[in-house]
Amino acid sequence: MIRKARIPDVTEIQRLVNYFADKNAMLPRSLNTIYENLRDFYVLEQDSQIVGCCALHVTWGDLAEVKSLAVDEYAQGKQLGRQLVEACLNDAREMGIPKVFALTYVPEFFEKLGFHGVDKSTLPHKIWSECINCHKFPDCGEEAVEKDL
Repeated sequence: MIRKARIPDVTEIQRLVNYFADKNAMLPRSLNTIYENLRDFYVLEQDSQIVGCCALHVTWGDLAEVKSLAVDEYAQGKQLGRQLVEACLNDAREMGIPKVFALTYVPEFFEKLGFHGVDKSTLPHKIWSECINCHKFPDCGEEAVEKDL
């Protein structure tokens, strides 16, 4: 079941995200960052356990980012990541956001969902609001992908 995240989910969201961050598969998130952006998050719950998460963060009037997509390793290969991203895309459509992007180490996953690669320089709001403060800036290795809705 996919639902909007709630306060009790924060530590599980951080566990999922930082597990993959420790493997250099994504960037880490602090508890503070997750609490501040909790309304952006969806979680996937199975048998009363959080097994996946994903967030949609509005960055400008015409642009939002899909971020912090993580699915427990034992639950991968079951289209759960796709379902989480689709929940975010539906949210973006409902808000009237015409374009969604992601920064990812796995662009192939997003390309299967209709995203296409773009140059990071086309995302100045993202780069100058968040990336500039990242400890891996400017060479994080993530690739930019976007999708028109």
